[in-house]
Amino acid sequence: MKFNPFSLEDWFAKYELQCRINISESGILPIDFSWFDVDISDLRLRYSHILGDLELRKLIARDYPGLSPDRILVTTGCIEANFVAFASLVQPGDHVIVEHPNYQQLYEVPRALGGKVELLRLRYEDKYKLNIDELNEMVTPKTKLIAISHPNNPTGSVITLETLKDIIEIVEDNNIYLLSDEIYRELVFTHKPLPPAATLSDRAISNSSMSKLHGLPGLRIGWTAADKAVIDIAKEIRSYTTICNSAPSEYLSKLAFKRKGELVARAKRIATANLEVLKEWIEGRDDVDWVPPEGGLVTFPRFYRDATSTELCTLLAENYKVFVAPGKCFDIERHFRIGFGWSTDELREGLEFVGKALDRFESSSK
Repeated sequence: MKFNPFSLEDWFAKYELQCRINISESGILPIDFSWFDVDISDLRLRYSHILGDLELRKLIARDYPGLSPDRILVTTGCIEANFVAFASLVQPGDHVIVEHPNYQQLYEVPRALGGKVELLRLRYEDKYKLNIDELNEMVTPKTKLIAISHPNNPTGSVITLETLKDIIEIVEDNNIYLLSDEIYRELVFTHKPLPPAATLSDRAISNSSMSKLHGLPGLRIGWTAADKAVIDIAKEIRSYTTICNSAPSEYLSKLAFKRKGELVARAKRIATANLEVLKEWIEGRDDVDWVPPEGGLVTFPRFYRDATSTELCTLLAENYKVFVAPGKCFDIERHFRIGFGWSTDELREGLEFVGKALDRFESSSK
């Protein structure tokens, strides 16, 4: 098993902490520990249950109507939830369909496992909408899994309930699986959030975490919701890696889930305000355009300057101390990823420097 370099995470490791302004973070502004207003000095630092604390699984299961706590596996972030799902299902030679652009893990892990990955392209000219007919044509007798992420990272595109049901019909008709990365599911600007895919079919796996919308990435708590047969396999694989979760993280996550509505409302409030700032900045420039995000906390503007995305974002990091992720990290040039979940003032200042950096390159045609 061989993994390719993780371009986005390598970019974060190289530049994020040396920059003064971060306008590419994919989550909401993290909350302070004081928000919990709790004394944990008597918390026993023991191993937790391999599936995750039972009370925490019960709280998570509330968001998955019809699913019992034994169909929830609490993981170290959504990234582990995705990894163990792939490792549970994908064997060498299996055909795996993954929409693209996307978080690199979703196509590199099945490749490393020996899967034959085929990318379902989300195109700018189609407003990054998933083409269900194209997806249906890609399915073969060797297809094992379809992986999607909506709201999408990095584009912010969202699928409709009709499209989700069409995808589920495809996986059920072909006896394959759907992995749905739903880390931004509850933050949609255009319509009501979709139900978790796992509540619509036993062939669907829904993964999420406390990191993005809840402002709690430091807890490293995520989860998988799936059919018990999938959970049982994932649990065994997990036994060979992290075994279980941090006891303090599970304890704090239980407290956070009891105030979950407050955290999601905070994310919506920050994101809505910052989207207006982004819209104003993009509309004020003739060298940048975008497909406005329909959900989530990231967007993927396209620029028209004689530079690669890496050249632009390196200039921003090294000369202006502004952190922006290049489209190259998502295998797409002339784009960059902006996150709009942090401070509005920081976003305004960062975008001002993006404009200055763009102005240092010659214009190119649209």
